[in-house]
Amino acid sequence: MTDRAFAVVRAGALTSVQDRGRPGHAHLGVPRSGALDGPARDLANRLVGNPSGAAVLETTLNGCAVRPRCAVTVAVTGAPCRVTVDGRPAAWGAPVRVAAGAVLDVGSAADGVRSYLAFAGGIACEPVLGSRSTDLLSGLGPAPLTHGTVLPLGPVVGPPVYADAVPWQGPPRELVLRAGPGPRTDWFTARALRTLATAVYRVSPAGNRIGLRTEGPPLERAVEGELPSEGMVLGAVQVPPDGRPVVFLADHPTTGGYPVIAVVRERDLAAAAQAAPGTHLRFVLAGKG
Repeated sequence: MTDRAFAVVRAGALTSVQDRGRPGHAHLGVPRSGALDGPARDLANRLVGNPSGAAVLETTLNGCAVRPRCAVTVAVTGAPCRVTVDGRPAAWGAPVRVAAGAVLDVGSAADGVRSYLAFAGGIACEPVLGSRSTDLLSGLGPAPLTHGTVLPLGPVVGPPVYADAVPWQGPPRELVLRAGPGPRTDWFTARALRTLATAVYRVSPAGNRIGLRTEGPPLERAVEGELPSEGMVLGAVQVPPDGRPVVFLADHPTTGGYPVIAVVRERDLAAAAQAAPGTHLRFVLAGKG
Protein backbone atom coordinates (compact mmCIF):
# COMPACT_ATOMS: atom_id res chain seq x y z
CA MET A 1 0.00 0.00 0.00
CA THR A 2 2.00 2.96 -1.25
CA ASP A 3 -0.59 5.23 -2.85
CA ARG A 4 -1.30 8.55 -1.15
CA ALA A 5 -4.86 7.99 0.01
CA PHE A 6 -6.87 6.77 2.99
CA ALA A 7 -9.94 4.56 3.39
CA VAL A 8 -12.76 5.11 5.87
CA VAL A 9 -13.15 2.32 8.42
CA ARG A 10 -15.74 4.04 10.63
CA ALA A 11 -17.61 7.05 9.29
CA GLY A 12 -19.13 8.33 12.54
CA ALA A 13 -22.34 10.30 12.94
CA LEU A 14 -21.33 12.94 10.38
CA THR A 15 -17.82 13.28 9.02
CA SER A 16 -17.16 15.54 6.06
CA VAL A 17 -14.32 17.14 4.12
CA GLN A 18 -13.97 20.85 4.91
CA ASP A 19 -11.60 23.67 4.03
CA ARG A 20 -12.25 27.44 3.92
CA GLY A 21 -15.40 26.96 1.86
CA ARG A 22 -16.87 28.87 -1.09
CA PRO A 23 -17.39 32.52 -0.10
CA GLY A 24 -18.55 34.84 -2.84
CA HIS A 25 -21.04 32.56 -4.61
CA ALA A 26 -24.26 33.51 -2.83
CA HIS A 27 -25.53 35.14 -6.03
CA LEU A 28 -25.44 31.66 -7.57
CA GLY A 29 -27.37 30.19 -4.65
CA VAL A 30 -24.25 28.47 -3.28
CA PRO A 31 -23.62 28.66 0.49
CA ARG A 32 -20.22 29.43 1.93
CA SER A 33 -19.72 26.04 3.64
CA GLY A 34 -16.25 25.29 5.11
CA ALA A 35 -15.16 24.19 8.58
CA LEU A 36 -17.47 25.42 11.33
CA ASP A 37 -14.53 25.87 13.73
CA GLY A 38 -12.01 27.69 11.56
CA PRO A 39 -9.33 28.11 14.26
CA ALA A 40 -9.36 24.36 14.97
CA ARG A 41 -9.01 23.59 11.24
CA ASP A 42 -6.11 26.02 10.90
CA LEU A 43 -4.33 24.61 13.95
CA ALA A 44 -4.61 21.02 12.72
CA ASN A 45 -3.15 22.05 9.37
CA ARG A 46 -0.31 23.98 10.99
CA LEU A 47 0.66 21.00 13.12
CA VAL A 48 1.15 18.78 10.05
CA GLY A 49 2.86 21.45 7.93
CA ASN A 50 -0.09 22.31 5.65
CA PRO A 51 -1.30 25.74 4.55
CA SER A 52 -4.17 26.83 6.79
CA GLY A 53 -6.76 26.40 4.03
CA ALA A 54 -5.95 22.75 3.26
CA ALA A 55 -8.89 20.33 3.38
CA VAL A 56 -9.36 18.32 6.58
CA LEU A 57 -11.98 16.00 8.06
CA GLU A 58 -14.59 17.51 10.37
CA THR A 59 -16.18 14.94 12.70
CA THR A 60 -19.36 15.29 14.75
CA LEU A 61 -19.71 13.96 18.32
CA ASN A 62 -18.44 10.38 17.89
CA GLY A 63 -15.42 10.82 15.62
CA CYS A 64 -14.32 8.46 12.83
CA ALA A 65 -11.64 5.92 11.94
CA VAL A 66 -9.47 5.77 8.82
CA ARG A 67 -6.77 3.54 7.36
CA PRO A 68 -4.04 5.43 5.43
CA ARG A 69 -2.59 3.60 2.44
CA CYS A 70 0.74 5.34 2.97
CA ALA A 71 2.72 6.49 5.98
CA VAL A 72 1.42 9.94 6.88
CA THR A 73 1.60 12.55 9.63
CA VAL A 74 -1.76 13.54 11.08
CA ALA A 75 -3.06 15.84 13.81
CA VAL A 76 -6.40 16.00 15.64
CA THR A 77 -7.70 19.27 17.12
CA GLY A 78 -11.03 20.84 17.99
CA ALA A 79 -13.12 18.92 20.51
CA PRO A 80 -10.75 16.89 22.73
CA CYS A 81 -11.10 13.14 22.18
CA ARG A 82 -9.27 9.86 22.54
CA VAL A 83 -6.92 9.19 19.61
CA THR A 84 -5.51 5.72 18.93
CA VAL A 85 -3.39 4.08 16.24
CA ASP A 86 -4.06 0.33 15.96
CA GLY A 87 -5.57 0.52 19.45
CA ARG A 88 -2.59 2.23 21.06
CA PRO A 89 -3.02 5.73 22.55
CA ALA A 90 -1.76 8.62 20.43
CA ALA A 91 -1.59 12.35 21.04
CA TRP A 92 -4.42 14.81 20.57
CA GLY A 93 -3.28 18.30 19.52
CA ALA A 94 0.11 17.16 18.22
CA PRO A 95 1.60 15.59 15.07
CA VAL A 96 1.29 11.79 14.99
CA ARG A 97 3.00 9.52 12.48
CA VAL A 98 0.71 6.76 11.21
CA ALA A 99 2.12 3.80 9.29
CA ALA A 100 0.61 2.56 6.04
CA GLY A 101 -2.26 0.19 6.80
CA ALA A 102 -2.63 1.20 10.45
CA VAL A 103 -6.05 2.24 11.74
CA LEU A 104 -6.26 5.76 13.13
CA ASP A 105 -9.30 6.16 15.38
CA VAL A 106 -10.61 9.58 16.40
CA GLY A 107 -12.89 8.90 19.34
CA SER A 108 -16.01 10.57 20.70
CA ALA A 109 -15.75 14.19 21.76
CA ALA A 110 -15.02 14.35 25.49
CA ASP A 111 -15.92 18.03 25.45
CA GLY A 112 -17.46 20.00 22.60
CA VAL A 113 -18.94 18.66 19.37
CA ARG A 114 -16.56 18.74 16.40
CA SER A 115 -13.01 17.44 16.02
CA TYR A 116 -10.71 18.11 13.05
CA LEU A 117 -8.32 15.60 11.48
CA ALA A 118 -5.59 16.96 9.21
CA PHE A 119 -3.28 14.87 7.03
CA ALA A 120 0.11 16.11 5.81
CA GLY A 121 -0.51 17.12 2.21
CA GLY A 122 -4.21 17.76 2.79
CA ILE A 123 -7.18 15.90 1.34
CA ALA A 124 -6.91 16.22 -2.44
CA CYS A 125 -10.40 15.42 -3.73
CA GLU A 126 -11.51 17.42 -6.77
CA PRO A 127 -12.44 21.02 -5.87
CA VAL A 128 -15.83 22.44 -6.84
CA LEU A 129 -16.03 26.24 -7.27
CA GLY A 130 -12.59 26.50 -5.71
CA SER A 131 -13.32 24.43 -2.60
CA ARG A 132 -13.21 20.80 -1.50
CA SER A 133 -15.81 21.37 1.22
CA THR A 134 -18.84 19.15 1.63
CA ASP A 135 -22.00 21.28 1.49
CA LEU A 136 -24.96 19.55 3.12
CA LEU A 137 -27.51 21.97 1.70
CA SER A 138 -26.56 22.18 -1.98
CA GLY A 139 -24.84 18.79 -2.25
CA LEU A 140 -21.64 20.29 -3.69
CA GLY A 141 -18.30 18.71 -2.85
CA PRO A 142 -17.68 15.14 -1.71
CA ALA A 143 -20.51 13.33 0.03
CA PRO A 144 -20.29 12.86 3.81
CA LEU A 145 -18.03 9.92 4.56
CA THR A 146 -19.35 6.38 4.57
CA HIS A 147 -17.65 3.07 5.33
CA GLY A 148 -15.20 2.24 2.55
CA THR A 149 -14.90 5.76 1.13
CA VAL A 150 -11.39 6.34 -0.27
CA LEU A 151 -10.03 9.88 -0.53
CA PRO A 152 -6.70 11.00 -2.04
CA LEU A 153 -4.00 12.93 -0.23
CA GLY A 154 -1.90 15.73 -1.72
CA PRO A 155 1.90 16.04 -1.67
CA VAL A 156 3.56 17.01 1.61
CA VAL A 157 4.36 20.73 1.68
CA GLY A 158 6.16 21.44 4.94
CA PRO A 159 7.47 19.74 8.09
CA PRO A 160 5.23 19.10 11.10
CA VAL A 161 5.24 21.57 13.97
CA TYR A 162 5.87 20.22 17.48
CA ALA A 163 4.89 22.27 20.52
CA ASP A 164 4.59 21.70 24.26
CA ALA A 165 1.00 22.95 24.19
CA VAL A 166 -1.55 24.11 21.65
CA PRO A 167 -4.21 26.81 22.11
CA TRP A 168 -7.64 25.45 22.98
CA GLN A 169 -10.21 27.54 24.77
CA GLY A 170 -12.52 24.59 25.29
CA PRO A 171 -16.22 24.49 24.49
CA PRO A 172 -18.32 27.18 26.13
CA ARG A 173 -20.09 26.44 29.42
CA GLU A 174 -22.41 29.24 28.42
CA LEU A 175 -22.48 30.30 24.77
CA VAL A 176 -22.55 34.09 24.40
CA LEU A 177 -23.32 35.33 20.89
CA ARG A 178 -22.82 39.02 20.21
CA ALA A 179 -25.19 40.27 17.55
CA GLY A 180 -26.13 43.42 15.69
CA PRO A 181 -29.63 44.30 14.51
CA GLY A 182 -31.05 42.34 11.61
CA PRO A 183 -32.93 43.73 8.62
CA ARG A 184 -36.35 42.75 10.05
CA THR A 185 -36.26 43.89 13.68
CA ASP A 186 -39.40 45.93 12.91
CA TRP A 187 -41.28 42.65 12.36
CA PHE A 188 -40.98 41.96 16.10
CA THR A 189 -42.46 43.58 19.19
CA ALA A 190 -40.42 45.51 21.73
CA ARG A 191 -41.12 42.65 24.12
CA ALA A 192 -39.53 40.19 21.66
CA LEU A 193 -36.36 42.28 21.45
CA ARG A 194 -36.17 42.40 25.26
CA THR A 195 -36.66 38.65 25.40
CA LEU A 196 -33.89 38.03 22.87
CA ALA A 197 -31.52 40.29 24.85
CA THR A 198 -32.30 38.90 28.32
CA ALA A 199 -33.57 35.32 28.07
CA VAL A 200 -31.40 32.23 28.54
CA TYR A 201 -31.87 29.80 25.67
CA ARG A 202 -30.47 26.30 25.26
CA VAL A 203 -28.73 24.74 22.26
CA SER A 204 -31.14 22.26 20.68
CA PRO A 205 -30.02 18.78 19.56
CA ALA A 206 -31.91 19.43 16.30
CA GLY A 207 -29.17 21.73 14.96
CA ASN A 208 -26.65 20.84 12.24
CA ARG A 209 -24.14 22.50 9.92
CA ILE A 210 -26.95 24.57 8.40
CA GLY A 211 -28.06 26.20 11.62
CA LEU A 212 -27.89 26.14 15.40
CA ARG A 213 -31.42 25.73 16.71
CA THR A 214 -32.49 26.95 20.13
CA GLU A 215 -34.91 25.98 22.87
CA GLY A 216 -36.47 28.71 24.97
CA PRO A 217 -39.07 31.48 24.95
CA PRO A 218 -40.59 32.27 21.54
CA LEU A 219 -40.22 35.74 20.03
CA GLU A 220 -43.46 37.64 19.44
CA ARG A 221 -44.09 39.00 15.96
CA ALA A 222 -45.42 42.52 15.39
CA VAL A 223 -46.01 41.86 11.70
CA GLU A 224 -47.86 38.72 10.66
CA GLY A 225 -48.05 37.22 7.21
CA GLU A 226 -45.48 36.06 4.71
CA LEU A 227 -42.13 37.71 4.02
CA PRO A 228 -40.88 37.57 0.42
CA SER A 229 -37.73 35.48 0.19
CA GLU A 230 -34.59 37.60 0.65
CA GLY A 231 -30.86 37.14 0.97
CA MET A 232 -29.37 35.45 4.04
CA VAL A 233 -25.88 35.83 5.51
CA LEU A 234 -23.66 33.79 7.82
CA GLY A 235 -24.73 34.36 11.43
CA ALA A 236 -28.26 35.51 10.56
CA VAL A 237 -30.68 34.90 13.43
CA GLN A 238 -33.83 33.80 11.63
CA VAL A 239 -37.12 33.31 13.46
CA PRO A 240 -39.35 30.53 12.06
CA PRO A 241 -43.07 30.23 12.86
CA ASP A 242 -42.46 28.60 16.28
CA GLY A 243 -40.73 31.84 17.37
CA ARG A 244 -37.47 30.23 18.52
CA PRO A 245 -34.37 31.74 16.92
CA VAL A 246 -32.10 29.79 14.57
CA VAL A 247 -28.49 30.94 14.02
CA PHE A 248 -27.33 30.25 10.46
CA LEU A 249 -23.99 28.45 10.17
CA ALA A 250 -21.72 27.64 7.22
CA ASP A 251 -24.16 25.58 5.13
CA HIS A 252 -27.02 28.06 5.51
CA PRO A 253 -29.38 28.80 2.60
CA THR A 254 -28.56 31.93 0.63
CA THR A 255 -32.20 33.08 0.68
CA GLY A 256 -35.02 32.65 3.17
CA GLY A 257 -38.58 33.69 3.88
CA TYR A 258 -38.57 34.03 7.67
CA PRO A 259 -37.60 37.38 9.23
CA VAL A 260 -34.06 37.94 10.54
CA ILE A 261 -34.08 39.70 13.89
CA ALA A 262 -30.29 39.93 14.40
CA VAL A 263 -26.93 38.90 12.91
CA VAL A 264 -24.27 37.21 15.06
CA ARG A 265 -20.68 38.38 14.69
CA GLU A 266 -18.68 35.90 12.65
CA ARG A 267 -15.90 35.57 15.21
CA ASP A 268 -18.39 34.11 17.72
CA LEU A 269 -19.50 31.27 15.43
CA ALA A 270 -16.54 28.94 16.12
CA ALA A 271 -17.74 28.70 19.72
CA ALA A 272 -21.25 27.98 18.44
CA ALA A 273 -19.82 25.05 16.47
CA GLN A 274 -18.56 23.47 19.71
CA ALA A 275 -21.62 24.13 21.90
CA ALA A 276 -23.16 20.79 22.82
CA PRO A 277 -26.93 20.30 23.01
CA GLY A 278 -28.25 21.68 26.29
CA THR A 279 -25.59 24.41 26.53
CA HIS A 280 -27.04 27.66 27.85
CA LEU A 281 -27.06 30.41 25.22
CA ARG A 282 -27.41 34.17 25.59
CA PHE A 283 -27.61 36.81 22.88
CA VAL A 284 -25.88 40.14 23.54
CA LEU A 285 -27.38 42.77 21.29
CA ALA A 286 -25.37 45.78 20.14
CA GLY A 287 -26.43 48.82 18.18
CA LYS A 288 -25.37 49.55 14.64
CA GLY A 289 -21.67 50.25 14.13
